[in-house]
Amino acid sequence: MPKQIILAAHFPGVNNTTVWSDPRAGSQIDFDSFEYLAKTAERGLFDFFFLAEGLRLREQRGLIHDLDVVGRPDTITVLTALAAVTEHLGLAGTLNATYHEPYELARQLATLDHLSGGRAAWNVVTSPGAFFGENFRRGGFLDHADRYVRAGEFIEAARTLWDSDAGEFAYRGAQFDIKGRFGVPRSPQGHPIILQAGDSDGGRELAAKHSDAIFSRHHHIDDARTFYRDVKDRLAKYGRTEDSLKIIPGVSYVLGDSDADAQEKAHHIRRRQVSPQTAILLLEQLWNTDLSGYDAEGPLPDIDPVVDEDDTIIKGRAGMYPDRLATARDWRARAEAKNLSIRDLIIEVTGRQNFIGTPARVAELLDEYVQTDACDGFILVSHLTPAGLDDFVDQVVPLLQERGVFRTEYSGTTLRANLGL
Repeated sequence: MPKQIILAAHFPGVNNTTVWSDPRAGSQIDFDSFEYLAKTAERGLFDFFFLAEGLRLREQRGLIHDLDVVGRPDTITVLTALAAVTEHLGLAGTLNATYHEPYELARQLATLDHLSGGRAAWNVVTSPGAFFGENFRRGGFLDHADRYVRAGEFIEAARTLWDSDAGEFAYRGAQFDIKGRFGVPRSPQGHPIILQAGDSDGGRELAAKHSDAIFSRHHHIDDARTFYRDVKDRLAKYGRTEDSLKIIPGVSYVLGDSDADAQEKAHHIRRRQVSPQTAILLLEQLWNTDLSGYDAEGPLPDIDPVVDEDDTIIKGRAGMYPDRLATARDWRARAEAKNLSIRDLIIEVTGRQNFIGTPARVAELLDEYVQTDACDGFILVSHLTPAGLDDFVDQVVPLLQERGVFRTEYSGTTLRANLGL
């Protein structure tokens, strides 16, 4: 029997994927946007709705980054509201283990799990940076090396609270020393689902020990297979089976009447995602200096990047370039070989269109990834919020069902059951 494909819908928020200039683009604040995407995902029998989060809007040159929305609703509040307008769809929220506390967050997630009938999930992320910490009492108090230590203990503490079943609890570790009585009975699915997105060795180990699923960034099939095997091979040391951890990369797609039509659409979308202004802003994040005087349709700067990781031009985004000079050399070589402008190069190196083609071709590719152990499913990131998922649900889902690799109805009553965990 073929593996069943897991599907989730990503509500992106802060990103450089959404084409905000499209007249069909909706608000990032109005509940209608969240509701529309969630109901579309449930109509398509998706496993869960995935809500990203940013604890602070990014800044570049001291200004709010142009691609960031002005305002960001609270994750738990949005998911709780969605629980009232959906029936089967899982509700996954990104919540930071660095700045929350176990009792507070475990209580909120257990409550969401009860209100939704067992559909809550927590995407565990970390942040040691002082930029985010300025919004919190402790500031940037956490050393980078301790972020996964705290995250691991946080998950252990949360599970201790959930397992207490509204009873007494005690947890003591390097990061937390808590005891008392939990206020929420055991949730419908036992524990809310735990997702994790770290890709470093420490992040992979944390996922192998604690997580139910990984939000992966590995999109190319050979790379994805290598990542899949590496993480799955870590499970045995924790007494876990391969089926106990699902690997679900975030991917995008473009559909067309023919493969050529889809490629043409994809090119048009990328040009809209990366405007001349956006191209300069993204180049600045590697060069780490003000490049506003450069022409986006012209050549790359002839100066080298500024190598100072303690003072970066972009605030609030994870480090993308461990070796700025080497990356700049690579980009220059690409630009020279293909005669690319700054904008053309940024389009090429930041491209996130993973599956491009007819609905039949995209369905075939998705199935190949899952059946050949490159992943267990996909978190779909559309270029249009909130209506970008419509064509996938209408055109690709029926083809996956015909292949026998995607459900025709929800069989479980909880997210854990629907994920096969």
